[in-house]
Amino acid sequence: MTRIPDEEIARHGLTPDEYQQICGFMGRDPNRVELGIFSVMWSEHCSYKSSRAYLKEFPTKGPQVIQGPGENAGVVDIGDGLAVVFKMESHNHPSFIEPYQGAATGVGGILRDVFTMGARPVANLNSLRFGELNTEKMKYLVHGVVEGIAGYGNCMGIPTVGGEIYFDQCYAGNILVNAFTLGLARTDRIFYGTASGVGNPVIYVGSKTGRDGIHGATMASEEFDEGSEEKRPTVQVGDPFTEKLLLEACLELFKTDCLVGIQDMGAAGLTSSSFEMASRAGSGIDMYLSKVPLREENMTPYEILLSESQERMLLVAKKGREQEVFNIFEKWGLDAAVVGQVTDGGRFRIFDLEDKLCADMPVGAVVDNCPLYHRPAAKPGNHDKITGFNPETIPVPDSLNEELGALLASPTIASKRPVYTVYDHMVRNNTVFRPGSAAALIRVKGTAKGIAMTTDCNARYCYLDPETGGKIAVAEAARNIAATGAKPLAITDCLNFGNPEKPEIMWQFSESVKGMSKACETLNTPVVSGNVSFYNETMGEGIFPTPTIGMVGLIENIENRIPSRFQHPGDTIILIGKLTGEVG
Repeated sequence: MTRIPDEEIARHGLTPDEYQQICGFMGRDPNRVELGIFSVMWSEHCSYKSSRAYLKEFPTKGPQVIQGPGENAGVVDIGDGLAVVFKMESHNHPSFIEPYQGAATGVGGILRDVFTMGARPVANLNSLRFGELNTEKMKYLVHGVVEGIAGYGNCMGIPTVGGEIYFDQCYAGNILVNAFTLGLARTDRIFYGTASGVGNPVIYVGSKTGRDGIHGATMASEEFDEGSEEKRPTVQVGDPFTEKLLLEACLELFKTDCLVGIQDMGAAGLTSSSFEMASRAGSGIDMYLSKVPLREENMTPYEILLSESQERMLLVAKKGREQEVFNIFEKWGLDAAVVGQVTDGGRFRIFDLEDKLCADMPVGAVVDNCPLYHRPAAKPGNHDKITGFNPETIPVPDSLNEELGALLASPTIASKRPVYTVYDHMVRNNTVFRPGSAAALIRVKGTAKGIAMTTDCNARYCYLDPETGGKIAVAEAARNIAATGAKPLAITDCLNFGNPEKPEIMWQFSESVKGMSKACETLNTPVVSGNVSFYNETMGEGIFPTPTIGMVGLIENIENRIPSRFQHPGDTIILIGKLTGEVG
């Protein structure tokens, strides 16, 4: 096997050392298809190679937790045989490059992460960060992102019931689009992404595969530069009407007993879903690309495996039950095809469109043996300077009324009605507290229960003191949940940071995780899902550290809910809690 040129290795986002490790696992040089697979699976976006060491600090267990991190979404018991399934993920880089499709497919992807677990999605939230609204470019990005979120969620019939928006110049080169979905499921009908049972068929369902989104995961693991907008072809193109059909078909399939495992084809598409499912089961897979439904001609194995075309799922069914799967997806007008079978060798063999072997790889090397980095972490050299000001030296304004007016008029504080009224927040008729409340609240039909949910983070706090800022983000979310009358249960997160290869960024990250962990332990709100988004930098300028918290709470009797607005003239207003101090 000829060694791949250094420039080709670099284009795939791999270092020379990583390439040598790959050769060691393979016992030879990889071919281009195998290199492409390693490049996406070992990317920061898929492997968490710079963050895994720190994420182990999070509390992830509790009596309410059915499934914590490691699956498509977290699952928390709410009693009476019911569970909430929820997760939050970032779609930052794609949304900056192509705001409508980037935001829309971010919503579509997080919806699939939830319903692949067996849950029907019932609510969406989002957390958005933009630069100041003083350029046509930023106005275009805000409009495109909002329309993309609405365009996908509204068409799917899933209400967007809350969220948050901040504007700060640090996000001018890297906007943040974090999408959250919550679904409801029966505790005895949770499904997992596993490929077990030698001889069981591996079945592709959903939309056909095209060339959109190739190397999207690798793009999301890089800083932006002056040529970043040329990466538009790496952004996926969504179709919410097809995803609605896929959702209903999957939910119908979940009512049968023919399913072994199922997973969304998200980042890295067919590659990540199949390799991860095999890894969880300790199995192997033989895959035949000639069987994959395609919508473009002359696609290569490299393109088929790395495409991130949307609205697709991969599942493993019980052998002999294939026709039941085909019947369901044919009913909903979707493709379904057996593309492989489960094997027992722990190897992944891929056959090209002429059924010739084009890749033969150890599953463990691709998924489980990705490099784990303990990158240097150091406090920024200017940290003492930016935190060393004395508030008493700030002059008192001549008119506090004018200052208050200016604050209330700032985009971050002003009413977000122009945004959230674009979203359908009442579809399904479960919404009790609408956008604009402390936290969203929905009813669980057929019970007295209510589910509260919120997304929160003040990035300036995290910039000034990452550990305390991480605590405050969790505590703010808990207060918003409690303000509805609900008890906080658990969190998901989107950890948005700059380049992890810079020691000051890793310091911000490690300190934020430390603070979040302490707050979660104190509040008994384990982390059950989430993601890490690094490389949010453009031309070397990074965002403020933004560890966004998505928290879910339970109110046993929704009649006891508490609204977050004044009710009657003459009611007493009471301030409770400390006026000063920090989260302990």
